[in-house]
Amino acid sequence: LELAVKAKGIGLEQFVLDDGWFGARNSSNSSLGDWFAHPVKLPQGLTALAERITATGLQFGLWIEPEMISPDSKLYRQHPDWCLHINGRGRTEGRNQLVLDFSREEVADAIYERIAVILRSAPVSYVKWDMNRSLTEVASAGRAPERQGETAHRYQLGVYAFMERLHCEFPHILFEGCAGGGGRYDPGILHYMPQVWCSDNSDAISRLRIQHGTSLVYPPCTMGAHVSEVPNHQIGRVTPLSTRGHVALAGQFGLEMDITRSAPEVVSALAGLVALAKQTRGLLRHGDHYRLVSPFDGNRAAWMLVSRDRDEALVVFVLGLVEPNRVLPRLKLRGLDPGARYRCEPGPAGEWPGDQLMTLGLPVTLKQDFTSLAWHLRKVP
Repeated sequence: LELAVKAKGIGLEQFVLDDGWFGARNSSNSSLGDWFAHPVKLPQGLTALAERITATGLQFGLWIEPEMISPDSKLYRQHPDWCLHINGRGRTEGRNQLVLDFSREEVADAIYERIAVILRSAPVSYVKWDMNRSLTEVASAGRAPERQGETAHRYQLGVYAFMERLHCEFPHILFEGCAGGGGRYDPGILHYMPQVWCSDNSDAISRLRIQHGTSLVYPPCTMGAHVSEVPNHQIGRVTPLSTRGHVALAGQFGLEMDITRSAPEVVSALAGLVALAKQTRGLLRHGDHYRLVSPFDGNRAAWMLVSRDRDEALVVFVLGLVEPNRVLPRLKLRGLDPGARYRCEPGPAGEWPGDQLMTLGLPVTLKQDFTSLAWHLRKVP
């Protein structure tokens, strides 16, 4: 609740309760399938917590992994045949979990009711649906031996049917997909989940290639992109907060930080980044996306989003490692109105003709590793 109040204070709009809220889940080796509030962590239940969070003015979100089951769970002890498995052979665990057999309607129906009870009981507006392992021993106890070859296909049809039911009963909930990151980033999932967590690697410099590559196939508005702590918990890299924030502007902006422990200057800077994300999210959703400099071609990356009427644009430039005696070229923009004039906020002072921005470009003056610039351009009336 303290974190939620502080988040609301810097302009955030949604609080997401992550893994660990259910069953007896104190580590990754138990309780998947036991979809009820952890009695010690949430003694008043999930509903009470969700209502107290929403009372702060934030929306409430929840993490689930409904396709999985832990061998150490009440559900597995009751139904050990509900996972994908081959009779008489061992069951391969990944992340201490097995995959539920969604090719069987009775399994999917039972899990649906467990999840639906939770979503009916609390003011949930967002769900992160995770799927953290691949399929192995793809066979079903509910299918004859000569039909086991159908199991993989019928499993996916079962997942889609499950998602269809959720959307019909809970049309107000935004579902985000995740499969160990972007492992299941495809048009079928996007039909039900209009945004996907494209990688568990949240390091800003790594994200330049991840997000650039994803944008070649899918629009930026489908990418979840968050600011996280440093040293980064995947690769240990330290990057400036501004760079982490500017890179996250390339997708659905969010934070993965405990800001109750952040210094006042960090909280203030985060408030500025949140404000910029909210000012420019219309560009993310409806604007044209231009890739100005590919991170695969060198030591820098740049992109921009331009409104359809060309009245507004967001430009981001990120530098990797600084090299000696090298002058960065001016950044040539695209998609603007050549006959109009633009102001940059933030950015260089003054007014800039659209044709000049596209033929001569904006000056880049970065001189430190992993630094960035973001310009919010608006057409001068």
